[in-house]
Amino acid sequence: MVGDPNLPEALAVPGVPGSSYPVRSGNALQPWIDGEPAFRRICQAIDAARRSIWVTVTFMWADFRMPDGRGSALEVLSRAAARGLDVRLICWRPDPQTAALEEHAFWGSPEHHRLLGASDSAIRIRWDRAQPGFCQHQKSWLIDAGTDGECCFVGGINLNPHSMVAPGHRGEGQNHDAYLELSGPSVVDVHHNFVQRWNEASERDQADGRWGSGSETDLPFPTQVPDRRGEVVVQIQRTVPCGRLRDGRAVPGAAPFDIAAGEQTNFEQYCRAIAAARRSIYLENQQADVPEIVEGLGRALQRGVEVVMLVPAAGRIPPQLLALGSHGNFTLAGIAGLGLDGRRKPVWVHSKLMVVDGRWGTLGSCNLHRYSLFGNCEMNVAFWDERTARSLLSGLLHEHLGRDVSGMDDRAALRLFRSVAAANRRLFDAGRSDWQGIAFDLLPPATGLYRP
Repeated sequence: MVGDPNLPEALAVPGVPGSSYPVRSGNALQPWIDGEPAFRRICQAIDAARRSIWVTVTFMWADFRMPDGRGSALEVLSRAAARGLDVRLICWRPDPQTAALEEHAFWGSPEHHRLLGASDSAIRIRWDRAQPGFCQHQKSWLIDAGTDGECCFVGGINLNPHSMVAPGHRGEGQNHDAYLELSGPSVVDVHHNFVQRWNEASERDQADGRWGSGSETDLPFPTQVPDRRGEVVVQIQRTVPCGRLRDGRAVPGAAPFDIAAGEQTNFEQYCRAIAAARRSIYLENQQADVPEIVEGLGRALQRGVEVVMLVPAAGRIPPQLLALGSHGNFTLAGIAGLGLDGRRKPVWVHSKLMVVDGRWGTLGSCNLHRYSLFGNCEMNVAFWDERTARSLLSGLLHEHLGRDVSGMDDRAALRLFRSVAAANRRLFDAGRSDWQGIAFDLLPPATGLYRP
């Protein structure tokens, strides 16, 4: 709560003191659920941009295409650069321990350099490794940084054709994910993060570690906080391993970044939010296997908190998470859309988000496993705003349950989730596809057995 006189004296979910970025008021937030709506909005922002587009990229598949016939992400960005905009990408370069992930990463291979040369693109790229065995996992789009019209998008959606899907997930091989669009004072922290990473990109001095005229120069750090654009309280939170980034002249109101200690504010915030929950916790995540998180959820369940967790139905679920099924107020669910053959097909839950008590939330790139919480480079937006929290929760549950829950309180909405998911599980076990929505229970109380 550093340096902002507009913050309430007490926040029901405490922020993270000592973070490199402070809690700031005066922001505007808009959730975007699933890839097609999210990337359509990002493309609109790119079309309206007047100065710059700066992007952090983890995975970019060769066959990914933006919606509405806009072409590949590189084509969209190259057209923006041709208009005279400063277009920059920070792309992850896997190391030998993560080389198996190179197939879908734009990691700066000779073929990637030939592709850029053939396209005559004016974009600028720096490649960046993580610490050995880990990933530069942030996904952000920063539009017109440092100008009156600046905004950004922070979330978890990769440039992956399986993520370019509409809500409802009708089709094959689908991913479910989300972004938050942010404008206002906290955009300066996303701006600062990009500059910090650009200037410190590990491969910047290698012959194949950057691309484009101007990619050799560092960027200046932001020095002014943007004007208020709304009423939402936000803190930008990160995972940054020890020794990865220097302080980089932190923006006004921010704490110095301790290069020796690194930053684990995503982990700290998740623990604080789960401990503060009194009514409900709704989570979507690829995996939760860190003991502090799972044990915190167990204590919340013992307090009577309604907990719903959405995970990949076809993924491996840790035993300690399955054990939470002994609580009647815990729902563990997956989602399955209708495939082209009319049968239910599992949808991969790739989103990383949580909503607590219908009033607070976080959304970004951070999974609840040890890689994201302690070793990758990650970024989330934590927010204190009932309207945004309910908008996000209502949008997600409308998709998953096929029901409008906007008139319900948070606990009633999660109880409805449990009821609908259990009913759909019974239909699934009977070989039927005529579900209400797309969510189904992964831990039926009748048997206590998990079956993906």
